[in-house]
Amino acid sequence: MANFTEEIKAEIMLAPPEDEDCALAFLSAFVRTSGSIVSSGGKFGFEIITENQSAADYVADIIESCFGVSVKRVQPEVDIFSGRDRFTFDCVGDGAFVLLERMGVISSGEDGVSLRFGIDRALVSADASRPAYLKGAFLGGGSCTLPDEQTYSRTGYHFEVVFSNRITAGDFCELLCDFEVLAKLVSRKDSAVVYVKSKEVISDLLNQMDVPDCLDKLNKIVEYKDKSNNSNRVANCSVSNIDKAVTASVAQIKAIEVISQTIGLQSLDKMLFEVAEARLADPNASMRELADRLNITKSCINHRMRKIFEISSQLL
Repeated sequence: MANFTEEIKAEIMLAPPEDEDCALAFLSAFVRTSGSIVSSGGKFGFEIITENQSAADYVADIIESCFGVSVKRVQPEVDIFSGRDRFTFDCVGDGAFVLLERMGVISSGEDGVSLRFGIDRALVSADASRPAYLKGAFLGGGSCTLPDEQTYSRTGYHFEVVFSNRITAGDFCELLCDFEVLAKLVSRKDSAVVYVKSKEVISDLLNQMDVPDCLDKLNKIVEYKDKSNNSNRVANCSVSNIDKAVTASVAQIKAIEVISQTIGLQSLDKMLFEVAEARLADPNASMRELADRLNITKSCINHRMRKIFEISSQLL
C-alpha cells in the first residue's frame, strides 16, 4: 500500500504543467531537490537521481516534450543503503545548458558560468508558476506524514521539503509566504529542511498543489481524529470527576467515623446528623444526590459537611 507521500506524488503526476512557464518553475524546483550540476566533455548539464521511477519518467517527458532537450536514461542501480532501485538520468549539452539558465540554476557571462542558489523570483512571478514550483519541490524532495488513525494523539502531521543548500531553502520559505504559510527551516546533516506541522497549513499546501484526492483523505483523517480526541477528553473528564467524587466520599466517611467512635453521632445537631447518616447510608452517592434526598441545596450540604470535617479534626 502506498504511503501518503507516494499518494501525493502520484496525484501530482496525473497532469502535465499548464504551460512552459509552469514547466520551467516545476523543473527548477525538481532539480534543486533531486538534481546536481554536472559537466562532460566541456558541456554543462544536470543529473537527476531518484528512487521513484514514475517521477523520473514524468520529469524526463517534460524536458523532452516541452523543451526538446534529450535525456539519457541510465540503467537503474540498487541503493546499498535503502536496498531500493535508484533511477538516474543525465541531461548534458547545449540544450541542457540553456535550460539550466532559463530555470535560474546557473548564469553565464564574461566571467564564465556560476551557480545561482537563490530562487529566481521572475521564475515564480505568475500566479500559476508558484504552485508549479511547489509541486516540483515536493516531487523531488518532499514528504508528508499523517497520524495513525487508531491513536488519539494530536501529533503526527508533518510536511517537509529537503533542499541541498540553505539559500534555496530560505527562498522557498519566502515563496511559501506568498501562500500565507509560515514554515520553519532547519539543517539536517548536509541538507536544509523546510517543514510545517499544522494540519490546517498542510491542507492549504495540498490545495495549492491541486491534489484533491489527497486533500480529501487528509480532511477525513482530521475529522476522525478531532472526534476521537473530543470523545477521549470527555471520557477522561468523566473518569476524573468520578475519581474526585470517590476520594471525597472516602474522606467524608472517615471524618464521620471519627466522630462516631469518639463522641458519637448523636452529639451532632439534627442538621449535621442527617448529612452524616445520609452519607453512611450511600457511600457512592454524589453530593448533588445527597442534597436532593435531604431536600436542601448543594451549597447547604457542602457547608454542613465542612462543619463535620471541622469537628472531626478537633477530635484527632
